[in-house]
Amino acid sequence: MTSAAHPLRILIVGTGNMARTHADAFSRIDGVEIVGGVDQRPDVLTQFCDTFAIPNRFATLDEAIAWGNFDAAANVTPDAAHHPTTMALMKAGKHVLCEKPLATNAADAREMADLARTKKLIGMVNLSYRNVAVLQKAAELVAGGAIGALRHFEASYLQSWLTQPAWGDWKTESQWLWRLSSAHGSKGVLGDVGIHILDFVIFAAGSPVSELSCRLKTFDKAEGGRIGEYTLDANDSATLQAELENGALGTISATRFASGHLNDLRLRLYGDKGGLEVRFEKGIEGLRICQGEDLSSATWTDIEVGAVPTVYQRFAAAILTGAPADPDFEHGARLQVALDLAERSHAENGCFLKV
Repeated sequence: MTSAAHPLRILIVGTGNMARTHADAFSRIDGVEIVGGVDQRPDVLTQFCDTFAIPNRFATLDEAIAWGNFDAAANVTPDAAHHPTTMALMKAGKHVLCEKPLATNAADAREMADLARTKKLIGMVNLSYRNVAVLQKAAELVAGGAIGALRHFEASYLQSWLTQPAWGDWKTESQWLWRLSSAHGSKGVLGDVGIHILDFVIFAAGSPVSELSCRLKTFDKAEGGRIGEYTLDANDSATLQAELENGALGTISATRFASGHLNDLRLRLYGDKGGLEVRFEKGIEGLRICQGEDLSSATWTDIEVGAVPTVYQRFAAAILTGAPADPDFEHGARLQVALDLAERSHAENGCFLKV
């Protein structure tokens, strides 16, 4: 239990680049205190903990769990480590906010969701684009019938870090190279950002995927397909055709070769009574709608939307007040089923598979 005298104590597991986002976000929430960091890289751990004035530092998760003076953890480890580290934390009775994807296969993700439910712990997945207010508003409008029955959608996640160095030189920096190597736990663009745009669609449409087909592509990026210890075999581009349980049909794509787009998400939703367009480009949100009398002239109207609570705030609130834990591990496990089927569809020449 937490109280004014005992704030929600957070341990951050993995102290690389994304951990800084977690630390900054949690440090801004009243009633939350970051009490420890875990990383096997001593220099990285020291710099991170010094930057955020985190008092306790651990080389291994086992050491942190043995210490035990924390209530919850932010799991910011590489994809392949999500399952073993999260399972250890939950077995120790700790709530977990886990980076996406929840695991690297559906069986592991299901085990994590089942353990969270059994132990009555808060388990949430950091699908950070749920923080985009226009996505939340689009979901509300679809659920309220603003565009009628959903018929078609188009969604894309566009990155360009394989064509320009705005975020760093991927050819020399380990924080990028591991994302290109399956041996280092990467599931490629499909698992890294494809999961975000898949969730974008499912959340806004208010309906899970029922059937999909997928093609993946890995491009030649270095002589012999290798840089140092990294074999560059993870997928760089993904395209999916998907049908939702509500009957809507559409396309979902993700790539790291979208020259001219640093980190942009787009979603178009078309119903029998109107359409919605959701944009998150260069960090700027946009939402517009065409409905009713405007359909005949194809006139679109911008919708202004206020800020929404972040996933970090929702995680803290779920523990402190019993607020809904969304997106939870159950949702993360369902997403992983779809991602696994996407990989299988590609292996079977893009055949359609039922989820």
